[in-house]
Amino acid sequence: MKRRVFLKTGFGAGLAAGAAAMLGGAGKLTAWSAPPGELPYDLVAVKGGEPDMMFDKAISSLGGMQAFVKKGQSVVVKPNIGWDVSPERAGNTNPLLVKRIVQQCLAAGASAVYVFDNTCDKWDQCYATSGIKQAVTDAGGKMVPGNQESYYQTVEIKLGKKLQSTKVHELILQSDVFINVPVVKHHSSAGLTLAMKNLMGVVWDRMFWHRNDLQQCIADYATFYRKPDLNVVDAYRILTRNGPRGVSPADVSLQKQLLVSADMVAIDAAATRIFGKEPYDIGHIRIAEQMGVGRADLNSLNINRIIL
Repeated sequence: MKRRVFLKTGFGAGLAAGAAAMLGGAGKLTAWSAPPGELPYDLVAVKGGEPDMMFDKAISSLGGMQAFVKKGQSVVVKPNIGWDVSPERAGNTNPLLVKRIVQQCLAAGASAVYVFDNTCDKWDQCYATSGIKQAVTDAGGKMVPGNQESYYQTVEIKLGKKLQSTKVHELILQSDVFINVPVVKHHSSAGLTLAMKNLMGVVWDRMFWHRNDLQQCIADYATFYRKPDLNVVDAYRILTRNGPRGVSPADVSLQKQLLVSADMVAIDAAATRIFGKEPYDIGHIRIAEQMGVGRADLNSLNINRIIL
């Protein structure tokens, strides 16, 4: 896509084992309207349903999508679409979940919902094979490429220790609402791919992160002022080994779980339990908490646990 076309259609023109314990009790859904900047729960954890149904339950308990998206606002949704693999391989975010998020944003009054990733495999093939392109189109959203450096703008990471500047996709910088939708999976370098790690897909040069202390760079970027307004962690199918791409269906475990939170550190900490790990087993979670990004102590969080 040529830049002038992107600017016209995009924003440039102005626009496991531990899981059972964490999800142990069923939550009670109640009607609630969120005051600005305040949510009834730090984290919502849902288990036992299909991706779209679990999201509906989770977002309802936080006051509905209207607590995050106001009428007329532009929204960017960032799933993991990095790999040219089918949904059953769990290398990308579940397309049913992405579809429902787009639908909910539009129902809340969003003027437009854009979806993209800076993919590892060829971007158009990733978009199609993942099922996300069709899901987003069917829902009324717009797929936007992330494969050209001209789409990215240089920003300063003021609190960064290793990552002090980077080029960020202009969708992230110019949208009104940013929703981060990773899939839980093994990662050979970072340990796990979760919410903070998924943000590597909004920058142009992610190889700098790999060369310069990956765990610190992930945490550094999490301090950037343009954080996600909402994080939705897909744990319907998780990639248990050979990540981040996976090798075969034998690498995949069906978990039927979902996490939702405005706190990236909290949601990543909770997601480690689904994988059978502890929050501080993952370096960037520990570092990000130390840098003041969020809270990793699950015992200190107000969690709504919903079993379907």
